[in-house]
Amino acid sequence: MSRVAVKLNGRDFTIGCEEGQEAYLRSLANYLDGKVGEISGQVGQIGDLRLLLMASLVVVDELREAERKVEMLEAHSERLKAEGETVAVGRNSERVRLAESISKAAERLEALAQTLEGGDDGVQAEPAEEGGLAQVQA
Repeated sequence: MSRVAVKLNGRDFTIGCEEGQEAYLRSLANYLDGKVGEISGQVGQIGDLRLLLMASLVVVDELREAERKVEMLEAHSERLKAEGETVAVGRNSERVRLAESISKAAERLEALAQTLEGGDDGVQAEPAEEGGLAQVQA
């Protein structure tokens, strides 16, 4: 176990922590000291305990606000994911319809090509179906 010296409201404290956590503990203490400094600048030196209590409440409020934002972002992410799945399903059905239309068009073109290769002079084109190509009749 390591020991870390931190300063809070001008006073030195030594705190124990796990090996490798020293820098992180110092950064936490510096953040809390900053909050204590902000509060003491607003209300004056009202005692270490009261300053630490007020700073702790401010930090807990920040934590709660961050948790609320995380929950909102997670809910938003879930909505986007569900919408994306709905769009994907719609795209797949649209692809199936498009593939069927292309297949029908290819069949009509194949029939036209076969008719034209046969050299039949009596070839007549029928008007195109809605969304399709004209059909050829011999």
